[in-house]
Amino acid sequence: MTIRVVMAGATGWVGKALIPAIMAADGLELAGAVARGAAGKDSGDVVGHVVNGVMVAATLEEALTVPSDVVVDYTKPDAVKRHALLSIEKGRHVVIGTSGLGAADYAEIDKAARSAGVGVLAAGNFSITATLLKRFALMAAKYVPDVEVIDYAGAKKPDAPSGTARELAEALAGIRGKSTAVPQAQVSGVSGTRGAAVGTGEGVQVHALRLPSYILSCEAQFGLPDERLTIRHDAGSSAAPYVAGTLLAVREVVKIKGLVRGLDALME
Repeated sequence: MTIRVVMAGATGWVGKALIPAIMAADGLELAGAVARGAAGKDSGDVVGHVVNGVMVAATLEEALTVPSDVVVDYTKPDAVKRHALLSIEKGRHVVIGTSGLGAADYAEIDKAARSAGVGVLAAGNFSITATLLKRFALMAAKYVPDVEVIDYAGAKKPDAPSGTARELAEALAGIRGKSTAVPQAQVSGVSGTRGAAVGTGEGVQVHALRLPSYILSCEAQFGLPDERLTIRHDAGSSAAPYVAGTLLAVREVVKIKGLVRGLDALME
């Protein structure tokens, strides 16, 4: 069975790498592409690849008039939820690579997907090594309850924390023990400098840095008396690490119903 894919955010950092990867992958077919600034142009041409005959649509609504199976979204935080719900309404499975959604947003998407009988796979990061960061951090949290997350990105990144850091903190909050740190409500001085609690219960403190020269980095810092453990992932300047994970998600999302969070759910 060939899986027909619509790429939303076709001219973005990851989208430019995914267009040729989808075209080259066995069992996948590029059915549509969305990028307002490149509307009407050949999707292969605009990403610097070979002409492929798939024209770029200005909107996802337009792209979904053509038969397809999966929508991959690497757009912007203010568009991704609307795109996901529209895709579900039109009977498409969805792979979400865009950050900026919270737990309430994902709950709404999950409910819609289950009602429509389609699958949604959302990950803060589709890199294999970033997925391993999450897996190793969750292993550590079973033994070390004190953990905080530091999220690094470039100065222009509009959302905070990143999807990687938010997904990690939410997962950690669900399994870590009680922190020994002074509760944020009892912090004197400027309490906001302690970061923001993300996740259920007391949550996990997340600190977001936005500075030039960073691309994307995320680290979990664990502490016990007289010792510390840091687990960190650093992204390079290429989008290549995200391609393999996204293609894996495209192949697997058609087999599920409802929402699955994190690429680690597909590992092993």
